[in-house]
Amino acid sequence: MLPTIADVLALETVRRGNPRVVAGADRLDSRVRWVHVGEIADIAQLLRGGELVLTTGVALPEDPEKLADYIAELSSVGASGLIVELGRRFVRELPRAVVKSAEEHGLPVIVLARETPFVQITESVRARIIDIQLEELRASEQLHEVFTELSVEGASPAEVLAQVARLSSRPVLLENLAHQVLACESAGRDTGALLAGWETRSRAVAPSERTAYDPASGWLVTTVGARGQDWGRLILICDVSPTPRDLVLAERAATTLALGRLLERHQESLERQAHGTIITGILTHAYADPDEAAARARAVGVPLTGRKLISVVIRPTDPIDQALDGQAQLGELAEATAAACRDARLPALVGALDQDRVGVLLPLPPRTGAEPALAALAERLRMLWKAGSAFVLAAGSVVESIKDVRRSFLEAEQVADVAVRQPDGRAFYRLPDLRLRGLLHLLRDDARLQTFAERELGALLAHDAQRGGDLTRILRIYLDAGRNKAVAAQKAHLSRPAFYDRLRRLERILDTDLDDVESCLSLHVALLALESFRRDTR
Repeated sequence: MLPTIADVLALETVRRGNPRVVAGADRLDSRVRWVHVGEIADIAQLLRGGELVLTTGVALPEDPEKLADYIAELSSVGASGLIVELGRRFVRELPRAVVKSAEEHGLPVIVLARETPFVQITESVRARIIDIQLEELRASEQLHEVFTELSVEGASPAEVLAQVARLSSRPVLLENLAHQVLACESAGRDTGALLAGWETRSRAVAPSERTAYDPASGWLVTTVGARGQDWGRLILICDVSPTPRDLVLAERAATTLALGRLLERHQESLERQAHGTIITGILTHAYADPDEAAARARAVGVPLTGRKLISVVIRPTDPIDQALDGQAQLGELAEATAAACRDARLPALVGALDQDRVGVLLPLPPRTGAEPALAALAERLRMLWKAGSAFVLAAGSVVESIKDVRRSFLEAEQVADVAVRQPDGRAFYRLPDLRLRGLLHLLRDDARLQTFAERELGALLAHDAQRGGDLTRILRIYLDAGRNKAVAAQKAHLSRPAFYDRLRRLERILDTDLDDVESCLSLHVALLALESFRRDTR
């Protein structure tokens, strides 16, 4: 940052001259780009702007009008100020014409009551300017290194903003063109207060330049975009006028965000990332106060307070091949889900939870029940997502507040994990729909259920493991066919004699009678429990 006139007046070499401001006292914050000593009347033609002119006045004209023109010319070329040493030409004070013209043109004029070597002033000011420029160069190099590394690593918007907040010690936000907050780093401030009435406040700040400071709001705003397609704004909240380093910081961060957006062709959108971050924050208790989560959700256009909330988990029934860019496939499902929510007029937080699940936090509109809302969402999602790709939509319980959302999500995840194994084509699933299979899934971590399944099936599982057999599969086919041997043989693609032979082997290994209803029921429950223990490898 270049020194101001006030900074120059504070230098020891200047203070020895007993300086006194005689005009332009309200312009002492003008920046000094350079200092120039000149004793000629037409010096203005040699200046480029930002110079502080030092003179004794020995060559200035006598005519008051020409003195006034001298001041006017200095102002017109952008000189930052004029210092006149008294004693040679002007003994005790400057002519009234000089002071009057300086006040009219807003040019700061300072007189030195004592003789002062100008070389000492020029050396001091130029040394200060060079030191500042070197400091800014080093800071710019540091910022370049930091944000280049973030770009190479493919940092998320949240990570970029965290660096901006750390380097500036100021809150920073990223919003889209609809003035919805995509990411926010509060730098220790109250997030709720920071985001209160955000859209209204943001729309009131519309600088004409791509990077500009708005004194009324205290915002440093820079446009984010690339290739002529702007998509957001980065906003640094400043208590005072930003420094040049702040400007460089904001612009470098905006460039990093724009580059990251260009590289996101096969990844989820910034909006999905923002929604996913909020959902994850709620589930992991990352927010110290539920009101902070509500404020962040409200900033992206999703009101959570004063409404009943229901959690939804969506899983594709077809396996997602992570080797073929599974993140992009899940991103498509998340975007389709968000579009379905918009079509159904259900504002919701929508984001990927992990590699194969999309999470939705749905605030139910007033006088809207959970069942109609879920049905509308499922119907529109089936129309919007790519044809032929099936999914299960599982919902948790309706809760009254954000602090209970985690419980609702856990329930929805459990329902989805069970429903995806054998979907029956219904629009959506809730815990009561899963019956015995759902109960076993909820009890899958219970040691008593695990002991039961091992007691019933342990010998058979060991036999298949040692011999590479498929008798466990044969047993499941037999039980799923309702113990109808002819149907089961057909489903197993075996002749009846071959299938009957396998059933006899099963009876010997399990030491049971497969014609006994209770024995078969026990084995069927054990098989269902076994499925709930195992991860879905599909």
